[in-house]
Amino acid sequence: MIFYPQERIGLFIDGANLYAAARALGFDIDYKRLLDLFAAKGRLIRAFYYTALVEDQEYSPIRPLVDWLDYNGYTMVTKPTKEFTDAMGRRKIKGNMDIELAIDVMEMAQHLDHIVLFSGDGDFRRLVEAVQRKGVRVTVVSTVRSQPPMVADELRRQADNFQELQDLEPSICRVQREPREPREPRGERREPRDTGSQQVLSSQDVDTTPR
Repeated sequence: MIFYPQERIGLFIDGANLYAAARALGFDIDYKRLLDLFAAKGRLIRAFYYTALVEDQEYSPIRPLVDWLDYNGYTMVTKPTKEFTDAMGRRKIKGNMDIELAIDVMEMAQHLDHIVLFSGDGDFRRLVEAVQRKGVRVTVVSTVRSQPPMVADELRRQADNFQELQDLEPSICRVQREPREPREPRGERREPRDTGSQQVLSSQDVDTTPR
């Protein structure tokens, strides 16, 4: 990614699309690390996150994430999902946020020098072209390394820069912390563990053949 220190940067995150891309690559995103990464690259003006919410659920698994983002530097744009029945009689849930994202990008373009779009949706190609005509540079963040690729070819071609999401993994992935080993109470002496009966696996014992 090419950024300049005085650039005004705006992040526009298609939540469902980014989640699907990260899952396809096998990692979870730490959104604090993501925000810090781009804040260090220039003047981060705003970070928008778009997602639809199922309102009639007793518990929504995405609600804790939405609340955390709302309190920690992100501008949340949400709307309730719509339920309908298709021609086959199957229950479907719709929650497309493309219009909301496109409107915010157009409104914010005059205040930004560089837009970072976290989505691979080809419907955004014309949006990218429109803000480029206003003199704004656009970086698209998605992946071509999943099967199938998550980014549309026409969107990737239109963008000024394409950032492979997998290359950002070391900087934005959620780090699993190892549980702390319980401390030994003072005054008590712990006997050495007998490891004679434990099997220790080396790299030679483990089958690392790709499956």
